[in-house]
Amino acid sequence: MALAVTMGDPAGIGPELMLAAWAARKQHDLPAFYVLTDPAMMQARARSLGMNVPISECAPEAASDSFDTALPVFALQNTADHQTGAQAPASPAAVVEAIETAVTHIRDRRASGVVTAPITKKSLYEAGFAFPGHTEFLGALSERFWPGEAAEPVMMLSGPDLRTVPVTVHIPIADIPAAWTVERICTVARITARDLKQRFRIASPRLALAGLNPHAGEGGTIGMEDETVSRKAVAILRAEGIDITGPHPGDTLFHPRARKHYDTALCAYHDQALIPVKTIAFDETVNVTLGLPFVRTSPDHGTAFDIAGKGIARPDSLIAAIRLADTLARGATG
Repeated sequence: MALAVTMGDPAGIGPELMLAAWAARKQHDLPAFYVLTDPAMMQARARSLGMNVPISECAPEAASDSFDTALPVFALQNTADHQTGAQAPASPAAVVEAIETAVTHIRDRRASGVVTAPITKKSLYEAGFAFPGHTEFLGALSERFWPGEAAEPVMMLSGPDLRTVPVTVHIPIADIPAAWTVERICTVARITARDLKQRFRIASPRLALAGLNPHAGEGGTIGMEDETVSRKAVAILRAEGIDITGPHPGDTLFHPRARKHYDTALCAYHDQALIPVKTIAFDETVNVTLGLPFVRTSPDHGTAFDIAGKGIARPDSLIAAIRLADTLARGATG
């Protein structure tokens, strides 16, 4: 089965990255993938960029056969605007349709996993989209299409030299201490350890928990959360057989020597997790959603409206996301 790649925001760089990834398929030995999008928009984008990428409308089942000679596209019912940039008209119906359809293809065993291109949330919110972002929407789709199977989406950033997981994600800094609970840490750690075993094929995953406060609280002198919450969570998890250490000071957890002692770092909040992994390997880092009944990856960047349509966006992260999705899908099926 081929991988499903969602269109993302058509006004951003997603469509041109898909064209570039297909053009570089042999150089990077990419697995077969197809794009859920508006074929006319993709053809127009290829022409505007002067890219000789033939488009082949086909069903997911035919994508692997078409992949060598053309970019396979599964046509959506909703059309997408052909313009690029922040001022281009929004195409929220097509964006949402692509995501939902990709998940149904996985459920129906027509696709092996999904790679999602970047979206802009503002236009989706204005159209009534009720989820904070991709991850939460995918979690809701999981509950709808796999009833009875628990779905707890957990965000991981996976690079060649570092994996990080934010325990709290898209919430204001002021709200993080209240969300830093024993229950939340344990839930995220359990899902991370399980998926590292089942999908990443790491037999004995090693986790490191970063502290919430500077110096991991300095024994309670710089905040008590790491004494009363972090250490308690670590003790519970270790009693369950999960190999986790911490809390560790965040400023000493990511240098090369420290990274040798763990497979994934669990971080207290969004920037503590994303800054180090993107600094080390911005163009090769992939966003992976753990805790779902299917494989989902995404590039680690946004829509980049400022350079959309100029043909200068680098497809490295999308290529890495496609390759990792294929690896994880193969691992999930044994």
